[in-house]
Amino acid sequence: MTNSSNSDAGIQIAQRIQAISQTGLNYAVSPYDVERYSELSAIAAAMIAGSEPAEIDRARLVFAGERGYATPKVDVRAAVFHQGRLLLVREREDGGWTLPGGWAEVGQSAAQSVEREVREESGYLVKSVKLLACWDRNKYPHPAIPFHAYKLVFRCELVGGASSASSETTEVDFFAEDRIPALSLTRILPQQIHFVFGSLRDPAAPTVFD
Repeated sequence: MTNSSNSDAGIQIAQRIQAISQTGLNYAVSPYDVERYSELSAIAAAMIAGSEPAEIDRARLVFAGERGYATPKVDVRAAVFHQGRLLLVREREDGGWTLPGGWAEVGQSAAQSVEREVREESGYLVKSVKLLACWDRNKYPHPAIPFHAYKLVFRCELVGGASSASSETTEVDFFAEDRIPALSLTRILPQQIHFVFGSLRDPAAPTVFD
């Protein structure tokens, strides 16, 4: 039987193989090298996706869209409070709730990206005021994704706007710490939610990182 730590280790190995493949393809000159690095990418896709052929093909397509030197992706999330309650959005994809956020955009700073994500996903206008955490996603028990990612969590002040769902979200609401709904664990974990409430109680606490 495979335990969760072995499974997590396997995913991280697959992520590393894909990174080597992507970077190798960026610099490869000979057809031989291109063939071998492409083969590594196919192996990584099979390791990530499991035994279902359709899922392996899907993983291959995701990997094929990545170009250049491989680096971790950046996931930005916003901790926005109103009267002691935390802003969460309900994801259309899996029905779970999360801090508003998503992948940082090229051409925007991380702070600008998280402000945009909050506006797009919740309808609220916010201002980033503090970086609360920089977490290595692989060090936490999230469900696996194909890529290594860093998660940046910003404390944001509410400055305007109004609640509005989006193409990615179905509901928007503020929640007390003891009333947190079922979470989208791919995006946020209960211990991370409790961390941001702790930051509200201790605003002078330093930024944490892995």
